[in-house]
Amino acid sequence: MQIMSQVINYFTPFWERDPYLKPYRPFLEKRCLKIKEMEERLTRGKMNLVEFASGYKYFGLHQGETGWIFREWAPNAKAIYLIGELSDWKERKDFLLKPNGKNGEWEIRLPKDVLRHGDLYRLRVHWPGGSGDRLPSYANRVVQDPETLIFNAQVWAPELHYQWYNPNFKPRQDGFLIYEAHVGMAQEEGKIGTYREFTDNILPMIAGMGYNVIQLMGIQEHPYYASFGYHVSNYFAPSSRFGTPEDLKELVDTAHGLGLTVIMDLIHSHAVRNETEGLSRFDGTYYQYFHKGERGIHRAWDSRCFDYGKPQVLHFLLSNCRYWLDEYHFDGFRFDGITSMLYIHHGLEKAFTSYDDYFNESVDEDALVYLTLANKVVHEERSDAITIAEDISGMPGLAVPVSKGGNGFDCRFAMGIPDYWIKLIKEVPDESWPMDHLWYELTNRRADEKTISYAESHDQSLVGDQTIIFRLIGDKMYHHMRVDDENITVDRGIALHKMIRLITLATAGNGYLNFMGNEFGHPEWVDFPREGNNWSYHYARRQWHLKNDPNLKYHFLSDFDHDMLNLVERYGLLRGEKLELLYEHNDDNVIIFSRGGLVFAFNFHPENSYTDYRFKVPKGEYILVLNSDDKHYGGQGRLQAFERHWAIQKGDTSESPYFLPLYLPTRTALVLQRVID
Repeated sequence: MQIMSQVINYFTPFWERDPYLKPYRPFLEKRCLKIKEMEERLTRGKMNLVEFASGYKYFGLHQGETGWIFREWAPNAKAIYLIGELSDWKERKDFLLKPNGKNGEWEIRLPKDVLRHGDLYRLRVHWPGGSGDRLPSYANRVVQDPETLIFNAQVWAPELHYQWYNPNFKPRQDGFLIYEAHVGMAQEEGKIGTYREFTDNILPMIAGMGYNVIQLMGIQEHPYYASFGYHVSNYFAPSSRFGTPEDLKELVDTAHGLGLTVIMDLIHSHAVRNETEGLSRFDGTYYQYFHKGERGIHRAWDSRCFDYGKPQVLHFLLSNCRYWLDEYHFDGFRFDGITSMLYIHHGLEKAFTSYDDYFNESVDEDALVYLTLANKVVHEERSDAITIAEDISGMPGLAVPVSKGGNGFDCRFAMGIPDYWIKLIKEVPDESWPMDHLWYELTNRRADEKTISYAESHDQSLVGDQTIIFRLIGDKMYHHMRVDDENITVDRGIALHKMIRLITLATAGNGYLNFMGNEFGHPEWVDFPREGNNWSYHYARRQWHLKNDPNLKYHFLSDFDHDMLNLVERYGLLRGEKLELLYEHNDDNVIIFSRGGLVFAFNFHPENSYTDYRFKVPKGEYILVLNSDDKHYGGQGRLQAFERHWAIQKGDTSESPYFLPLYLPTRTALVLQRVID
């Protein structure tokens, strides 16, 4: 009977377990039907979805035993020439592609000696009323001339293929401790860092910090470096500004050898407007890959919006998902900008306050279909791959398995948490921080969806915003970060920085994320070279030496970050361990909770320390295992490491409750392990 109940529960649609969703059952059932119909339309009963998502093996340039074959999809084109070093950059009839069937496909076959590894090429596309140069949509290598700044596709066919040393790596499935990183800005020098520099210098450091997942930004080729990689032009080409494809493969392979799972930012929410380098007006029309008219333009992002209802667009994007798994052994993706995809209004200036917001004419149902099919492709191709949804709207079902009527993501980001931290820091005095509301914001998540929490990501680090440490300390970071320089503002900032990160991590659902350098309070913001800053790299780098200097206070934050990660990992807190609120008091600025045999006690009050502070706990002995006030972490050292405390029974009967008395110093977080009596 119990087994039957579990089987029924497994296949029960997720909306049946949420009374607030039941009124929307017709909408959700219609979505499921639309997903099924689109999958059948794409596969036509002749193949499975993974086989369908193999466009990268068909389109683009491929080398065979007897020669080369190149294919492109351009339904509005009247003629397409392959031009480049092979043709002296001129249109030649022997390099004219031929129509291949009636689906807008074009093809050319060339002898083996016509193209060589490293040759540059592009397309000259003619359409009714005009023509233009284009880079192939499936180009797997794109390079920029350092003098002319022109981008071209490049033949990439090295004699020796990369040999994987860790081909059977198994990625992390729970307890995600994610280090969000950008290869180009991961070095100290004012320049663009490389894949190899990241492999040699940064990967060992990330593993040593205690993180177990790397999330790489800016991998897909993008013409404008300052876009942070979010204005993609060439979806199948890893950015050549960081090095070669083999260099990227070595990065992923080396990370696997260190036990690090590697996921990449996948940008399928929009595309760069560039025409020569990108997909916009590829065949002379604005609607080949994108919506017609105004809907095809994202005004806020100055980019193009995909038409997820077109089978050819789905073929392109689904193939892109499979490509990065197969060719570069990435372990999954963080799908960027999902809110923008899900709504015709892109979620701009929109407050999502009701379930009605998720079920109306503003929802792009085609985008939901695509995201579900993308998850099916990823998980059927790699059953252990990880997919993460970046959505601020709270769309129900994103991180619910497809088998239960959801969209199939493994996790979703808890994006309201960093916004709430910034709001508190900016608008509310320390002594008035509401503990009840803080607890609600940290733990408010759907029970049937896994979430990843974070105090700040790259979003809060960009010019126009501020990191948490900079909001707390400001320009005093420039003058008072030496260990022998006492400053009340700096002391406050360091204390709260540790507490904010610990409580965010300890209350997280299934994972935690940190942006590169923020763990040690990296000063200033991130700003890539652009016209507005005289093309400076000064803010597009990471000053690692700061955390390694024993004379500066940055290492206090770095050491605390390392130890709190190890604590959470050691006790498996993000592997399903449940939270229990033990005590909260708004006036005292105290919040206490338990998880996985540990008790977490936070006193956020800026002035009041509390002696003999009592709260109800299970019977037993409790040992202090982490203390943010420890001098090792830049604190005042008001408590002794590994202090032991005993729960005291209050009452005369065996049923009387136990209370734990603690000394709670101001602006301090304590973690105690329960030793069962």
